[in-house]
Amino acid sequence: MTGEVTVGQGHRATRRSWDLRFTALPEEVARLRRAVRAHLVAWGLDELVDTAQLCVSELVSNIVTHVGTGSPGSLVLSAEGGRLRVEVHDPDTRVLPTLVDAEVDEEGGRGMALVDALTDRWGVQLYDDHKVTWCELGTGLTSMAGTAVDPSATRAEALLHLYATLRPRTWNHEPGFGRVGRAVAEESVIDVITDFLRWVRAHGCDVDEVLDRAQSRYEATLPVGRG
Repeated sequence: MTGEVTVGQGHRATRRSWDLRFTALPEEVARLRRAVRAHLVAWGLDELVDTAQLCVSELVSNIVTHVGTGSPGSLVLSAEGGRLRVEVHDPDTRVLPTLVDAEVDEEGGRGMALVDALTDRWGVQLYDDHKVTWCELGTGLTSMAGTAVDPSATRAEALLHLYATLRPRTWNHEPGFGRVGRAVAEESVIDVITDFLRWVRAHGCDVDEVLDRAQSRYEATLPVGRG
């Protein structure tokens, strides 16, 4: 397996679940590893923590070594379509990560070989002013609990992420994937519904009637035989 190098004309059209800017310093690696662990555990992807941390360590260390200490960068994690994607952005489009056949007694040269061995695929995407080195791992999960993507559910997810920005003190994690992530998302949905019902009551509407109508409309969209 080899990495892919592609040239992009704009930003990649994918949903970014979480990102963090950093300065390429050796001591930053530990902070980024802790952040990766916290977010993957919150998304229910505990089994990918160690591998993702190793990949982040190697990709960020590459920036420190080959782009330069103190260079600005950003780390992006996203989980979509059964895959976890790890991206590291840096401003140097000239220095590209490559696989090196390092000798056994050499200390360096194994970084991308390790990423290559641990991940399903990896690559580099070039833009005018920066590059993105990325890798992907299979999560073993399917989107929306194995069902086809529902536009209504997609709108609801977008609303939840927007709602999270409005209530930062009560939302410790973004809604995500997996057991823990689904539990967090469920509580978030309850918060949203509760606030909407308060709005309904504040405007003189019948809360029970609204709930009945919503329930009827929801049930009308379900496939036959499902409750």
